[in-house]
Amino acid sequence: MSSTQPLRGVRVVSLALNLPGPAALMRLAQMGASCTKVNPPAGDPMQHYTPDGYALMHKGVKHHTLDLKTAVGQAAMHKLLPKTDVLLTSFRPSALTKLGLSWKALRKQYPALSLIEVVGAPGPLAEIPGHDLTYQAEVGLVNGMDLPPSLFADMGGALMASEATLKAVLSLKTTGKGSRHEVALSDAAAWLALPRQLRMTTPDGAVGGAHAGYRIYACKNGRVAVAALEPHFAQRLCEAAGVQLAHPVKDLFKPATRKAIETFLASQTRAQLDKLAVAKDIPLMTLNK
Repeated sequence: MSSTQPLRGVRVVSLALNLPGPAALMRLAQMGASCTKVNPPAGDPMQHYTPDGYALMHKGVKHHTLDLKTAVGQAAMHKLLPKTDVLLTSFRPSALTKLGLSWKALRKQYPALSLIEVVGAPGPLAEIPGHDLTYQAEVGLVNGMDLPPSLFADMGGALMASEATLKAVLSLKTTGKGSRHEVALSDAAAWLALPRQLRMTTPDGAVGGAHAGYRIYACKNGRVAVAALEPHFAQRLCEAAGVQLAHPVKDLFKPATRKAIETFLASQTRAQLDKLAVAKDIPLMTLNK
């Protein structure tokens, strides 16, 4: 990230468990915020299933262990809040209300405090249980029986939570009051799936396989990810493959062009293709089988 720290001096307390909250807190700390994590007595589940990841995302973050279901824990929490600018949570709204941390209660007690609520789905749907996998499945990012290669909804939600924190800080500076921002993981998944909804990444889309310059091909001893989408990159790729283009765009969508590039790349080793990429300025990445 940039060495600039726009959140220097901003104090963030996080109650958010599992991946989205810690990932958001990591980015806020990188932007200079002073971050504190409050965990329940059992700890954050992420500490147990990905301890190294938890440690990475909480580098430089202060920790408190509080049982917010008890009067003692709630009293300790309310000692932290007057010195807090942004509270980050990942509970259902009803759970926050039970803990005395609903936006209505917080706004009355701490007018300058902002609340970032990471929830599964927006509005009344926030009470329905869900997880990264269900939100990705809902927007068409789950193929066949394979699990997605990353937790896109969680990580997208973390980015949206850090974005919401920036909004809250800007709002505080202009109004002098705290603000509430809901971050729904289902919205994050939908945003990341937008290229799919626009059919950009479906098989008939330019970056879904229809364009011969934007595909995964086999090479002699592995694979190669080719991203020669722009006409000048595609032209260089085709020249290397011995393909003559009558039309620099339309011809890249023809099966014959794809077959010719496929044949050429299959005859090359990874080392040869790496050299070609540098010599001809072609965006490609060779991979193991």
